[in-house]
Amino acid sequence: MINKNSPVPIYHQLEEYIKEQIEKGLLKEEDAIPSERELAERFEISRMTVRQAINNLVTDGYLKRKKGRGTFVTKKKVEQELQGMTSFTEDMLSRGMHPSNKLLSFKIIVADIKTAQDLKINENDQVYKIKRIRLADGSPMALETAYIPVGLVPGLTEENSNQSLYQYIEENLSLSISEAKQEIEASIANSREAEALDIDEGEPILLIVRTAFLKDGTPFELVKSAFRADRYRFVHTMKR
Repeated sequence: MINKNSPVPIYHQLEEYIKEQIEKGLLKEEDAIPSERELAERFEISRMTVRQAINNLVTDGYLKRKKGRGTFVTKKKVEQELQGMTSFTEDMLSRGMHPSNKLLSFKIIVADIKTAQDLKINENDQVYKIKRIRLADGSPMALETAYIPVGLVPGLTEENSNQSLYQYIEENLSLSISEAKQEIEASIANSREAEALDIDEGEPILLIVRTAFLKDGTPFELVKSAFRADRYRFVHTMKR
């Protein structure tokens, strides 16, 4: 509760109170918290003080504002170690989450110059272009566009592309996957990304470009993904 005689700033006391409610499960993921007016009246403090506490909790990732709807408890972020190479499906299963995909498009196109260079194929070679939304426990996590050489991965269909690609390559084609190069940068969601990820336009996202290689060094997949920054966090352990 709020102690106005305490040397601890009132906004900080309110932050700790809300965090305690979340940690005890009294406020659950996706629950709406009371409005600034309601909190100000309940604790007999100013709305400016309430706003400062909420702003800090939003910055720290405990709360999330939804335009025109209010402020909600955020879902816990999924952490992925940057060491090791796993598919999205394998990664979610290892966390006890149910992975699924919403396929937006599956087609065979002619590779442009940049895609051909990245995949080390000839310009105008055919590639699969697969666009899908990646979900964990039914919640959108990433908007993904993958480019895969048709000549290297024959027989790929809409049905089996909706499963784990790595599993298909290793089990059905008997190819050995070795490593991947991954580039990560911060950005903000455009309207297309926001709609797919169920977030507001302009919210932070993580843009990831990943090129995956077979054991002989042949690139077999180029993936461009937009991950929800409020749901995904990458962790890297550095040793001296």
